[in-house]
Amino acid sequence: MLRKLWCIFVATVWSMVCFPVACLAMLVTLNPSRSVAVARRLWSPVLLWAGGAKLEVMGGENVDPKRPTIYVGNHLSTLDIPAHFLAVPVDFRFVAKSQLRFVPFIGWYLWLAGHIFIDRGDRSSAIASLEKAARKIRAGTSIFLYPEGTRSPDGRVLPFKKGPFALALKARVPICPVTIEGTDNVMPKNSWNITPGPVRVKIGRPIDTSGFEDNDREGLARAVRAQIIADSLSLGGKGGDPDTAVAAPNREGVAQLASSVTSKAS
Repeated sequence: MLRKLWCIFVATVWSMVCFPVACLAMLVTLNPSRSVAVARRLWSPVLLWAGGAKLEVMGGENVDPKRPTIYVGNHLSTLDIPAHFLAVPVDFRFVAKSQLRFVPFIGWYLWLAGHIFIDRGDRSSAIASLEKAARKIRAGTSIFLYPEGTRSPDGRVLPFKKGPFALALKARVPICPVTIEGTDNVMPKNSWNITPGPVRVKIGRPIDTSGFEDNDREGLARAVRAQIIADSLSLGGKGGDPDTAVAAPNREGVAQLASSVTSKAS
């Protein structure tokens, strides 16, 4: 209980401190990317420290800050966000749920810093958000997204939505799989019951999108998810079911039925 209250206190107060610092950094430099540096160097380390998370990163050589890249990660916990800010030293922008826009300090920061919100319940709005992400990529900005659309309740890799992979095929930039394990043990989904422990992140080799047809969103999603599942198992995680690779339309964490996949293919 004491650690729970301590973490709530630290997260709230430190977010209140870092938010104006990030705003000031953007205002002084006229560069939204400076706010990402604040999130990486000030905000994230303190949140992981307060929760007792010991971060270990593997595959850092697969990150190229000079190359626009789409980073795709599995999603286990709210702690994934600060962990990924630290693990991937690139001034990327998150593609996040539209609901996060209204979270005090964190949501405000994401909006001001130019991160991209997507309303998955509104198809036209979601398409417009992905178009905005494509423009950022073409301008040289990397993107980080969670294609599961929600945090896994049991640690297994959930089915992937296909929309983000349409973005990758349109932009024709590499996709870098980023696998995380341990954050759900430190801070489970929908809980502030904190248990200190290790957090491991493995950054995989970039996947070249040039080998996929323009409309092969499913094939690309399966390839990226298969790599994340393999890396999850190598990190001691639970992996995932390779046969439930694609999410059902407008559903998060629910696989598309095999009959639906077959009918679309035919």
